[in-house]
Amino acid sequence: MRKDSAVADERPPRARHRAPQPPEPDEELMRALYREHAGPLLAYVLRLVAGDRQRAEDVVQETLIRAWKNAGQLNRATGSVRPWLVTVARRIVIDAHRSRQARPQEVDPSPLEVIPAEDEIDKALWLMTLSDALEDLTPAHREVLVETYFKGRTVNEAAATLGIPSGTVRSRVFYALRSMKLALEERGVTA
Repeated sequence: MRKDSAVADERPPRARHRAPQPPEPDEELMRALYREHAGPLLAYVLRLVAGDRQRAEDVVQETLIRAWKNAGQLNRATGSVRPWLVTVARRIVIDAHRSRQARPQEVDPSPLEVIPAEDEIDKALWLMTLSDALEDLTPAHREVLVETYFKGRTVNEAAATLGIPSGTVRSRVFYALRSMKLALEERGVTA
């Protein structure tokens, strides 16, 4: 036998094979609390969080952690611990609800970055310029443009609506577009 191995194992034979230590009082208290109260507490909290099991389990775990941190108070308590646990669980649920109400839920802005945004000001300015240019047209030219371009009617449909021949509608559309182009150019709009 080598000397260094003999030195390394100088403990008495009993010390080499020790039995596991009994659990500390706090640990035993936590085990007892969990055995007695976790099931009923989970059922109670499930009603408070509208059946959300994950949230309920989190609340029960937080409640038991708070019980462990306040083990001194629980040991001095002379009755059942369950009312204390129920009160703590209810307050945790209320606090979580209030914190969600106080701060809006954050959303990931990345989907918004891929959506092209229209510039509403440019659109509004274009519509104002267009309606202003339409006012410069004669009423006959304006009504054929409104019927054909803005309402999307065909020449024959516009002719029937306006009560004029389709050839007249074609002619008025031609001259109305030419007048419209000039009116827009006067306002600085070029094709």
